This record gives sequence, C-alpha cells and structure tokens, in this order.
Amino acid sequence: MSEYGHGNDERTFAALPPARGGAFTRTWWGLTWLKALEDTALDNQQLKAGRRHARAGAVGAVSVRPGRITAVVKDRDGTAHRSDVLVREFSEEEWERLLDLAVDSAGHIAALLDREMPPHLVEDAAAAGIDLLPGVGDLDPECGCEAWDHCPHTAALCYQVARLLDEDPFVLLLMRGRGERTLLDQLQARSASRAAAPVARDGDGGSPEDTGGMPGVSAEEAYASAFLLPPLPAPPVAPEAPGRVPCLDTDTEPEPGVEPAALEFLAADAAGRAHRLLVEALGAGGDAPELAEAGLTGAQDAVRLAADAPAPWVAARLAAGSGRSRADMDLATRAWRFGGAAALAVLEEEWTPDAEALVRAGARLAEAWEDDERPVLRRAGGARWTAVGAEAQLRLGEDGRWWPYLKSAGRWAPAGPSDRDPAAALATAFAAGAG
Repeated sequence: MSEYGHGNDERTFAALPPARGGAFTRTWWGLTWLKALEDTALDNQQLKAGRRHARAGAVGAVSVRPGRITAVVKDRDGTAHRSDVLVREFSEEEWERLLDLAVDSAGHIAALLDREMPPHLVEDAAAAGIDLLPGVGDLDPECGCEAWDHCPHTAALCYQVARLLDEDPFVLLLMRGRGERTLLDQLQARSASRAAAPVARDGDGGSPEDTGGMPGVSAEEAYASAFLLPPLPAPPVAPEAPGRVPCLDTDTEPEPGVEPAALEFLAADAAGRAHRLLVEALGAGGDAPELAEAGLTGAQDAVRLAADAPAPWVAARLAAGSGRSRADMDLATRAWRFGGAAALAVLEEEWTPDAEALVRAGARLAEAWEDDERPVLRRAGGARWTAVGAEAQLRLGEDGRWWPYLKSAGRWAPAGPSDRDPAAALATAFAAGAG
C-alpha cells in the first residue's frame, strides 16, 4: 500500500495495481464495508461494472479525509470522472465515548496498533450507540457522471478502498473524523491519566500496605499502557560485511580426507549466515530471527549452498554428493532461489491432496478468474494443473500456495515465487514464457 500524502487530516494512497482475481478483501471489516456498498446500491449491474473497473486498475490515487473519499476513475474509453463517497463523521461526544471504550480494554489498543479492527471494539461501540463500520445507506455517492445512485465509478472507488482497509483500519477511523496521530495521542493521554489515578479497591480485602505501600493496577491497564514507555536505545550498527575467512592453505599437510579449500568455502558460508542473522536481528529491533537453514536434510542443504553460485568445482561436488545430475541441480537451485525448501519440495516431491483438499483447490481455481477469463486447466496428477494449449503449469504446495511452472527443453522448471492466488501465479508463468 503505497502512500505519498500522509497528514493528520488527509491521506493519499497511490493507485493500486490491477487485481488479478479472487476476492477484493480478506478481512471481516473489509467485507463489512463492501456489504454496506452492496446493500445500499440499487443496481447490481452498476456494482458489477464497478468491480470490473477496479480489477482493471481504472481507479487513480485515493484521497481519504474526514467524511469523504475521492478518486478519479476512468471508463474504458479513457473518459475520467471525479468520484466521491461520503461517510458520516462522528460527533465530539461520540468520539469521547469511543476513546473511552478503546482504553477500557488493552486488547483494543493492541489490535489497533497491529493494524487490525478488533471485533469486540466494534461490538462494544455498537452497544454504546456508535456504528463504527458503515451500514445500509451510510455510503453516499457523488460522481462527475451525474448518476443519482452508485454508478460504476463510485462502486469502483469503494472496491478499491476495501483493499486499503485490509491493510490499515485507521483509514476507516480517518473517514469518521480523526487521523491516526491524533487518535494515538488521545489514547496515550487517556491511558496515562488512568495509570496515574488512584486505584479503587472496593471490597477486595486489600490495601496499599499489603503491597509494601505501593497501590496496584489491573493487568489490562498495565498492558494497555505499555506503548507509553520510552523507546529503547538505538541498536548497534551491524558490520557492512562478514569477517574474512582465514586461509587454510598452509605448509602443514592436512589430515587424510580433509580438503582445506572445501573447509574455507563452508567457513565463508557460516560467516555469511551469521552476518545475515545479525543484520536481521538489528533491523527487527533485536528480535532473534529464525534460522532458515535449521532442520534441512543434507540433500536440501547442498541445494542451499549451490544456490549461491559457488565455484564450478564446488557446484559439481554438491550435485554429486546430493545424488543429482548437474541439470537436476540447476533446476533445484532455481527453485531454491524462488522459495527455499518449500519451493524445492514442490519441484522434487509429488504429493496427492486428500479428497477434501482437492475440492478446496478446485473451488479456489474456479473463483480465481471471471467466467470469461478462466483458462482451461487439466489436472496432471498429484497437485499439478497444466494450462491447456500453453507450456505453463500450476503446482499446489502443501502450505496452500500456488507455484508457477514453465516447460523448458522438455522439463518443467520453476518460473517464479509462489502466490496465494492461482491466477497471479499462472500470470507469472505466462510472463516468464513471454520473456
């Protein structure tokens, strides 16, 4: 989600790329937004046309500000229309109630900071008479095409905004009248005020003396106030490169079976991995990253080593040691560069989903394209589907991700990284074939 304007009262998001297929939104609050659109519009044909506009990338940059979202939407002939959708802003009194509800639960604040819309906050707000998410009639359209109801242009804008809401529910809160920075400042002020206030201890049998003269706070309040703590000191700067590997070519003869050059290569690999772990840990604020190489078999680790394009003699040794031909190793390293051990398993291991998983895969393939765009796919055994009339194939991994493959010199070769969307994966295979 690229954003090139970010003020407290207005945010502008760059135009999103075309949607290749599948649903427009994956979150429950995004689905609620689209339901409000679909329940409000009187003409389903206009909604379908708007969905096609959004899929085709016809919606320009989207401006979000209190009470209004705006974008320029183009028709197929290039005619541009300014489209607006109005959303009711909350009153000051409604904001006061909503902020009180948010600080009442540590989980509400934690979810918002994690860019999620907590369902309990929505339910609590509704119980207090505040409809945080839009309902029927809450999305009021205005368009330069002068339609009196939702037209394809305002519908396309709403579909595009659903994608923005998936990534950041603060977009919805800005429409309701308050920007992210203002909200966080107000939440901090309320949390700090509550933390400083005396704690009531009605009927619990305790007193400040029971805790050494220090009044306590509830666990929820302590957790909610955690983001008020001052930041940690800046982490140290990682070195620009791994350390130098010592030279093992000495006058002393090595023990039988020990090759100094091979040891130097393995030492350089270990130093490189240690450096990457350090850079990742410092970049993540000190969190220890997972070691991607942990748990690899010898054959898998040989591919990992070969994927860094070592000297030819090293690559030949790795291929022979792992029981692969040079051609097999070339395919294996290509897969590894696209997705590590998971991609290698899809290349070299054929698995057959159970009946339920096959049904789910078939349904995912069926919904990934519009009816008039769906390619003909033939199952090629296991978890593989070949595009009829094209040298392209989809392979389903055991993790539910789709991998693009392309036939080259009579063999199926990995064509790109995996994707949750089979349509996007197949488009990657076609693009690799065209290149």
